Amino acid sequence: MKKKCLECGTEIMGRVDKKYCSDYCRNAYNNKVNKDSKNLVRNINNRLRKNYRVLDSFPLREGKTRTTRTRLLDKGFDFDFITNLYTTKKGTTYYFVYDLGYLPLDNDQYMIVKRE
Repeated sequence: MKKKCLECGTEIMGRVDKKYCSDYCRNAYNNKVNKDSKNLVRNINNRLRKNYRVLDSFPLREGKTRTTRTRLLDKGFDFDFITNLYTTKKGTTYYFVYDLGYLPLDNDQYMIVKRE
């Protein structure tokens, strides 16, 4: 019995357990199968990267700086996408995107910090 490539259907020569005729077909098949789940992850990672670039665009003095909510939003920051939270012993919650974070203050002010 001759085996056929799962992607293109051509006859496979070689090992008994071979499923694809070439690396191209193997990659094309797996990309097709995993398209939906990879797309979700790709979109989330793109938003996290954009948030990181926005936070990184503010020059830090001694590991922190201040800005407004409007400036963050104007640069395209999305407050729904963070990587982790850090709560201090006093109960203050910092929102982090990788090693850069922000702390909401009064009057729509935010303090941007960098974790050491």
